[in-house]
Amino acid sequence: MEILIISGLSGAGKSRVAAVLEDMDFYCVDNMPVALMPKFAELCLATRGRYERVALVTDVRAIENLGELFTALDEMRDMGCDHRILFVEAGLQTIVKRYKETRRRHPLDPDGCDLEKAVRREIGMMAPLREQADTIIDTTDLTLGKLQRRLFSIFNRDQEEKPMNVNVISFGYKYGIPIESDLVFDVRFLPNPYYVPDLREHSGLEDSVREFIFDFGETKEFFRRLSELMEFLLPYYIEEGKRHLVVGVGCTGGRHRSVAVAQALSDYLTEKGYPAECIHRDIDKT
Repeated sequence: MEILIISGLSGAGKSRVAAVLEDMDFYCVDNMPVALMPKFAELCLATRGRYERVALVTDVRAIENLGELFTALDEMRDMGCDHRILFVEAGLQTIVKRYKETRRRHPLDPDGCDLEKAVRREIGMMAPLREQADTIIDTTDLTLGKLQRRLFSIFNRDQEEKPMNVNVISFGYKYGIPIESDLVFDVRFLPNPYYVPDLREHSGLEDSVREFIFDFGETKEFFRRLSELMEFLLPYYIEEGKRHLVVGVGCTGGRHRSVAVAQALSDYLTEKGYPAECIHRDIDKT
């Protein structure tokens, strides 16, 4: 079992690092008391492979005596647990700025009297642990996307990075826009099969309805532009660290036009290498 100890300066981004590692199949525990680490490792080993990669987040509040941490690490090593230490830091002014923006109190400055002094004090207290760290990450100038790529290159070097997952949801405006949508496209301007008697009772998943909708020039042009837009946007979303995107496609009732377009978009994105799932939320509503 691999155990990663995540520590570092308060406000440097340890919790964000843990969140990224969770997406890389680490089992993460925040604010783990040092005294409990060996027992926790023992429990994980007892599961016989259920927890292969574990990340334990600890900070200056839990490390009053660094010797206690190193003793705990020795105990875990004796159990057969490989461990690494990841130290997360940031520039002094960056940490001060982050605390001021969030209006949180630094653990060494509970009264809020001298934030900069508290940060400097913590830097000194954590220096011995920093010297023992296997990896040091400075988050001063790291966006979420850059942080994800950095962590992936360190801890998932032998694996392919997971592509963005896209959910395409067709819906009817009469039932409301899906609240989880990141992007919403209104296709009510397209010709409506509802007004064709032979098509009214069918759905956008059926060839007759789909062919009717896509036979119009405006549908073809819209879908071409929509496809180009998605191909343009997705790499930038990924670069900024987004791993899941929800695209809503709506028409009046959510049975014909939105269904046909959403399904076509989902199929297109899948062909382009973006795993897409299509959900037709309102297709069976009357």
